[in-house]
Amino acid sequence: MGGFFAVVSKRSAIEDVFFGTDYHSHLGTRRAGLAAYDKEIGLQREIHNIQNSPFRTKFEHTFDEMFGNSAMGCISDYDPQPLLIRSKLGTYAICVIGVVNNSDALIKQYLSFSGGHFGAMTGGAVNSTELVAALINQKSNFSDGITFAQSEIDGTASILILKEDGTVLAARDRLGRLPVLIGKNEDGYCVSLESFACSKLGYEIEKELGPGEVVEITTEGVTQLVKPGKKMKICSFLWSYYGYSTSSYEGVNVEIMRYRNGQILAETDRAEGRLEGIDYVGGVPDSGTPHAIGYANESKIPFARAFIKYTPTWSRSFTPTRQTDRNRVAKMKQIPVHDLIRYKNLLFVDDSIVRGTQLKETVDFLYENGAKTVHMRSACPPIMYNCKYLAFSRSNNEMELLARKVIFELEGEEGMKHLEEYSASDTERGRNLRKAICDKLGFASLEFQTLDGICEAIGIGKENLCTYCWNGKE
Repeated sequence: MGGFFAVVSKRSAIEDVFFGTDYHSHLGTRRAGLAAYDKEIGLQREIHNIQNSPFRTKFEHTFDEMFGNSAMGCISDYDPQPLLIRSKLGTYAICVIGVVNNSDALIKQYLSFSGGHFGAMTGGAVNSTELVAALINQKSNFSDGITFAQSEIDGTASILILKEDGTVLAARDRLGRLPVLIGKNEDGYCVSLESFACSKLGYEIEKELGPGEVVEITTEGVTQLVKPGKKMKICSFLWSYYGYSTSSYEGVNVEIMRYRNGQILAETDRAEGRLEGIDYVGGVPDSGTPHAIGYANESKIPFARAFIKYTPTWSRSFTPTRQTDRNRVAKMKQIPVHDLIRYKNLLFVDDSIVRGTQLKETVDFLYENGAKTVHMRSACPPIMYNCKYLAFSRSNNEMELLARKVIFELEGEEGMKHLEEYSASDTERGRNLRKAICDKLGFASLEFQTLDGICEAIGIGKENLCTYCWNGKE
């Protein structure tokens, strides 16, 4: 994943871009970069590795070293960016959020006719942002180039460009899988993936770009270069997991959606008679907590934090690259509240269950600290497919996904023909999947949110949502 933030202003843009980019730190953990334009200096750029220290500490010197009334920043989980590109369209800075699945084919095609080259990284890989720039540069102007690039890419590409005259171009990906918002204040405009970053810095939301829409931004206004498409497939996981709680996408606040999602889970459990005997409801922090609050409010079972994450010195559990390191960090962070655990029947709501490794550690930890039973609810359906549009999951093999792995253990290759049946809770295969996961991870019971339930909680229409990771449908 990743995120970006840009400003075009009548005053210095550096401070707003510094804080606006920092507000996207929850979306990426590997690289961060800033670019700025100043009339005297021209385009400037700086990139740092943020794997072992936060964005702020790596870029705090920027206030003394980077200048300009136009600037942009990017947090990335993959390639270093923004890049500075010199081409027939001029010199510009560019950053891209998304995934290019067909990069090898696009690189081969480009090299076959251009006579050009790409800078190669370790192992011969090409920075996807450079590849996107090469596609854009095949056309005679930026708007045509951006549209062309997005049409050629199998995947997702939301694009920010800072031109050598200080103008910013912003483009939402072709199917709107990610949001792009424009904010306005008395001095100019900002571009952001997260809405709260705009409002926190004093910008009022001017508009949310539509799928494939491209705009040009100056201090004088926002000009539409490419009209939005009619089809949208925004990622459902924005609300369920990686979107920040204070943000809103397509008019739906993340925190409110999570309360509603937990409420629907509880309504289903009540209808099925599964609420009896539970002492406390809790969330698997942090993103599972609001789902659990919604569940507790609806079920009337007290909400409690049976364990607390110690976060002042421990980073997010998925920050390290290696799974073993992520598991250790997750375990080190968990501090028990014994009076809320011993001899209690506990029900936890997690935002999702991907591999289940860290969840097994959490359940073992709860039993070690005296829990009588641990019940688990997932705030989304079983994950059956790796995300190929935003790569929010680090799984490289679908058999690493817990649901797929357990289905294969139950039925081998035959089970892969019945994934929809396994997702449902009211089928024999669905019941077998839930029981097998309970046996593997130590749950007293397990249920998943339904696809209809999570779409209802989001509330913008199933046809507008990407649900690929659950049902494999484009």
